[in-house]
Parts: sequence; C-alpha cells; structure tokens
Amino acid sequence: MESISVQRRGELVRASRDTRKLELHDYYGADNEDLKLFLAGDLDAVEASYRQWAVKVAEEERKGRHLRRVRLISEPLSDYQRMSVRYSGMAVDAGEDLRWLPRRLASAILLPGNDMFVLDGGLAMFNVLDGNGERVDIQFTDDPAVVARCVEVFEAAYSVAVPHREYHPA
Repeated sequence: MESISVQRRGELVRASRDTRKLELHDYYGADNEDLKLFLAGDLDAVEASYRQWAVKVAEEERKGRHLRRVRLISEPLSDYQRMSVRYSGMAVDAGEDLRWLPRRLASAILLPGNDMFVLDGGLAMFNVLDGNGERVDIQFTDDPAVVARCVEVFEAAYSVAVPHREYHPA
C-alpha cells in the first residue's frame, strides 16, 4: 500500500490537514503482491494488507489529516480494480473519503496526464508511472496557477464520482 507522505529534496512532505488524490490507472505495480494473493484466492492475506492501509488512514485522521481520493476506473473492472473495490471499504471506515469515477462519466473532465496529489491546497505532486504501473518519477510544483488547476480538476472529478459505499460495478 502507499504512503501519505513522500520525500522531496530530502525533506518529508506531508499534508498538515488535507490531501486530495486523483488516481488515473487501472493497475499499480506497488500492489502486485496483493494482486497475486487475490488471484490465488488468499483473501485473508489481501484483507490484512488493506487493513494496514486502513490503520494508516485512521492514524492520519486522528491527527486531523483528511484524505479524499478519486479513482478513475474502467468497466468492466480489471482483476486489480475488483480487488480494490472489494477491500477499500476498510479505509473508508477509517476515514478516507473514496470515490470511484467510471471512465464513462469522465469524458468531459480534462484530466492531467499523471496521478496527482494536492497537499493543503498549496503543493501539487504528480506520480509518473511506467507502462507496468511502477513509479519512475515524482514531480512537485507550488506554482499557484498549476495548484489551482489541480484543485479544480480534482473537484470536477469528485463531483461526478460515486462514493465508495454507493458504487456497485456491473
């Protein structure tokens, strides 16, 4: 599972109150082991892994750091996304505000080329992934125009995305 904080020029970067995250890929290599376990039917191990993320979310919530996430997804769901939808409820229960954005609802939203975070409305971070879903670069900007555009895009996606508990894939 991922971390809420990252390194920037040797410094730990973490939101003090609000993180918005927009995920655009149908697969993330960082979760490859979970996917292998899921496909092998070792659902207890997958649940334990997702529970670790939920514990991190709960810790951040207790510190007043709130995570809102929108995940763009293709339908029908890939095996990876079936796993994500099935187990993400634990993080939602812990405080993550997760919404699913089916691609059919996203056509009129001009999305960035890379996954993005907006930290406290003042710093944008982009995850650059390769074709296998592995991160190859992290880019940061505090340019007010770029950050404002990222917030605008996130809010547009969030407004049409389906809350986790209401999302029922076909």
